[in-house]
Amino acid sequence: MTTAEQFDKELNPWEQQAARFDTATTKLKLDEGLISVLRVPAREVTVNIPVSMDTGKIRMFTGYRVQHSFARGPAKGGVRFSPEVSLDEVRALAAWMTWKCAVVNIPFGGAKGGIICDPKTMSMGELERMTRRYTAELMEFIGPEKDVPAPDVNTNEQTMAWMMDTYSMHMRMTVNAVVTGKPLNMGGSRGRREATGRGVMITADQCLKKFNMSRESTRVIVQGFGNVGSNAAQLMHQAGYKVIGIGEWDGGLHNVNGIDINALVDYKAHNGSIHGFPGAEKAATADLMIADCDVLIPAATENVITTKNAEKVKARIIVEGANGPTTSGADEILNDKKVFVMPDILANAGGVTVSYFEWVQDRQGYFWKESVVNEQLEHIMVSSFEDVVNMSEQHNVPNRIGAYMLAIDRVAYTIRQRGIYA
Repeated sequence: MTTAEQFDKELNPWEQQAARFDTATTKLKLDEGLISVLRVPAREVTVNIPVSMDTGKIRMFTGYRVQHSFARGPAKGGVRFSPEVSLDEVRALAAWMTWKCAVVNIPFGGAKGGIICDPKTMSMGELERMTRRYTAELMEFIGPEKDVPAPDVNTNEQTMAWMMDTYSMHMRMTVNAVVTGKPLNMGGSRGRREATGRGVMITADQCLKKFNMSRESTRVIVQGFGNVGSNAAQLMHQAGYKVIGIGEWDGGLHNVNGIDINALVDYKAHNGSIHGFPGAEKAATADLMIADCDVLIPAATENVITTKNAEKVKARIIVEGANGPTTSGADEILNDKKVFVMPDILANAGGVTVSYFEWVQDRQGYFWKESVVNEQLEHIMVSSFEDVVNMSEQHNVPNRIGAYMLAIDRVAYTIRQRGIYA
């Protein structure tokens, strides 16, 4: 295998997920039959959907929905719209959702969906027609007891509203619980929009406690300023952390004395970009990833910490706000450097945890105060952090492998109890 082929394999999310899975199952000494069940998705659906474009022409789009596991409950996972969507990516994300839900011990399995498209070039009408047709094609596979979609990359509350309405029209009744991440007036949960970012902050707080560090003396760099990154940065800034760097796909900002994140959020809302913000200097995002800091939060896309830059990472702690931001090859380098990595399947689980709360509220028809949502989220994130660290220390493995072991063991235990239907 050439160096280029090796690096391509390193960047393949399904290969990365499988590498961690294999390491964890070997440590757990699981039965080969159970491993074969856990290794592959339960179902993969590919749909080719026609959409009437604003020009009057019909265009075909390809979409996927992968349901990895139903062992612990309905499948759960986001839907993303992106030109980079691939079946391998969706497979990996579905498996990560299974492990994520098991790490925080909520009664879901994992799923993920996506449509290959460039939403930046599409009108609202085109996006709505594409979303509704995608939902209609998946009617028999989704539902409150089957599979519950949510927002992801380039999708939002409006996307979920379209999905819920399409499903409800086919069911001839309003079914709020078919998706999460909805607008509040349609059965959404208070605290859902900030949940992933809040979970990242709670995880960072627990890391600081472990190393006897204070928020005020902790320098943070956040890569990504979308929903997860902006909320994590703003919440951490308000809590006293010193956020010294923000990186976006087209460049970033740096200020060793700290960036006023509240002002930056307002600036981006008015200008559509972080660029030109007067309270920080321009910086390359690639440089920010290896800049001097205490906590690094990759909160955008996959594969931003690889074998090509991991050796240069100076952060003491990495809290993964994105899915799959660190490759398995990079993990080995970071582990040798004694970097304390809190993996995605724990650190960004705040979103799916509050999605679970939303699903519960929809099903019971009673909605909680935001303070209750945040209190319950913190309880789950803190106890899950302790479970992961305990598993890691007990087996002398990195936190990521400890999290995988914890999750896989919980899913495997349920499968053993349920048995194999034949």
